[in-house]
Amino acid sequence: MRYSLISVLILAASGVWAQKPPAEAPNWAAATTLPQVDFTGLTPKQKAAALKSLHVENCICGCNMKLAQCRVLDPACGDSKTLAGMVVEGVKGAKTADQIHDSLVNSGFTKARAAANKILSDPVKIAINGSPFQGPEKAKITLVEFSDFQCPYCSRAIAEVENILRAYPKDIKLVFKQFPLEIHSEAQLAAEASLAANAQGKFWPMHDKLFANFRKLSRDNIFLWAKESGLDMEKFKVDLQSGRFRPAVEKDVKDGFEAGVQGTPTFFINGQRYSGLMDLNSVKAILDAELKK
Repeated sequence: MRYSLISVLILAASGVWAQKPPAEAPNWAAATTLPQVDFTGLTPKQKAAALKSLHVENCICGCNMKLAQCRVLDPACGDSKTLAGMVVEGVKGAKTADQIHDSLVNSGFTKARAAANKILSDPVKIAINGSPFQGPEKAKITLVEFSDFQCPYCSRAIAEVENILRAYPKDIKLVFKQFPLEIHSEAQLAAEASLAANAQGKFWPMHDKLFANFRKLSRDNIFLWAKESGLDMEKFKVDLQSGRFRPAVEKDVKDGFEAGVQGTPTFFINGQRYSGLMDLNSVKAILDAELKK
């Protein structure tokens, strides 16, 4: 599954913190100096005021830490470094703690980063008429997946998505949209083959075979899997060789670009692009909130 950059960073961060018990972390609360935070020119009283703000104001990188905490435990974080600098400048400008808080919250930098870090984007319209789907047609939640049959990350996502569908059998409709990446030489052919199978009511069996064998995609193998899926091979061959479904694939790709898709798989929950990990534990609270709307 080719996660978005945000998802990859989340995965990487999870691995790091899982290997580093909290007990080994530096005592950030007692620190009087912070990595790459310049207190030069502040009086002792001003430095104390700056440290107080740095210990109560939140970082916006998604770490759920205070600014001072993030500077100590994650000194590479550019967000906490920038905001810490704003705190120091606010103290130098004789701003109160409340004024510093307001300047942080309302700064253009904070608003831009908050928008970038949103786990759900603002909803967009995605055309799904005619796209393969599973689940109740009038489900309360429509989960749209833009995917690539040669993408290893997409293949790995299948089990997680299936877990989610099993947990919400009456509430989620999964819609599959094609998004073959140019870097995958057989992805376009596989996408057209899946739609040729869909025309015969066999999309999901073909979907499963293509993903189960994503490293072995070739024209010969695709024809073999089509036969194993019980397709009318004469019709399948004509449909595939004529390019009948190429425009449909191109339409899906266009829809994806317009919706902000940059990689695969990309998921939309009721039209909102989801930028987190696609597993039941990570997405359950969001799905439950959608059901309450």
